[in-house]
Amino acid sequence: MAKISLDKTDRRILAILQQDGRLSNQDIADKVSLSPSPCLRRIKRLEEAGVIKQYVALLDPAQIGLGLLAYVNVRLEKHHDPSGRGNASSPHTAFAEAVADWPEVVACYAMTGEMDYLLRVHVEDMDHFSRFMMKTLLTHPAVADVKSSFALTRIKDTTALPLV
Repeated sequence: MAKISLDKTDRRILAILQQDGRLSNQDIADKVSLSPSPCLRRIKRLEEAGVIKQYVALLDPAQIGLGLLAYVNVRLEKHHDPSGRGNASSPHTAFAEAVADWPEVVACYAMTGEMDYLLRVHVEDMDHFSRFMMKTLLTHPAVADVKSSFALTRIKDTTALPLV
């Protein structure tokens, strides 16, 4: 998808929606000094261009019983692929497909450096984390090594992107 040009008003609309996606079009229009119709056209354009991906409710993990947040670095077994193309049966493909089905993993990123992936894992407690590690992650055939870190205190946690 092609990158679209964003002017100052588009960026203000995006900043407002990142703070409160439930605001009415009228409220957004008032905040950016537009009438409702042009404001709605801008929002629809941003949605159609994929700048606005979706609208969601952000939940407090602790309030729904997910009191432990872990970041898990995963290194996979290295298998030589003579084609250099990473075919569909590669360990990375199999791992990515497996991760998609693990509800505890809320984010997974392929990384540079000594580890291959970084997982953000929300679980109830240390027992839940242990079960996830022993029965799910460490049983995956491609996993060679893991290193876990646990969040002690939340300093900053936002979904809002910087609009430069």
